[in-house]
Amino acid sequence: MTLLTRRNFALSALASTTLSACGNGIGGNGAAVIDSRVDSTLAFMYNNYSGTRDLANKASGMLVMPVVTEAGLGLGGSFGRGALRIGNSTVDYYSATSASAGLQIGGQQYSTVLFFMTQDALVDFRRANGWAAGADIEYALQDTGESIRAETTTSLAPVIAVVFAQAGFRAGATIEGTKYTRIIP
Repeated sequence: MTLLTRRNFALSALASTTLSACGNGIGGNGAAVIDSRVDSTLAFMYNNYSGTRDLANKASGMLVMPVVTEAGLGLGGSFGRGALRIGNSTVDYYSATSASAGLQIGGQQYSTVLFFMTQDALVDFRRANGWAAGADIEYALQDTGESIRAETTTSLAPVIAVVFAQAGFRAGATIEGTKYTRIIP
């Protein structure tokens, strides 16, 4: 007999939510929806975080994840979909996934933009069969409303992450360990 505990229920709910978030209907308007969300996210970021427009102008490309949903209760994970922009054009679509284990509880959503500050970093990202964010990423701001200056951060790392617009009950947001995979929306 299987005993349905709160923990098992929560893990089942997390798994169901994560799998349903991965749905990608064939013949849908997924690309248009992602592009619209990317446009809105960039407008919000440029209006609320000074310096990000200068950072974008200096970047070789940007990966914009409008909504990343993260949840955990002992075991956790995150999922989001977004677009890689070079100039003002979308060139590819990506999903972002991560898994974690440890002392954690809660859920949150946030937006993130990866600025590829060198052509080499952008080429490496696009050539990779699933790229994992690691220690080579410089965080430009955590959702504190502080401004960033592109001239000081661009020399620090080939990839700069801006995480903002956090909402939910969970402390902190990080993209380290997140795997980015090209998708067809």
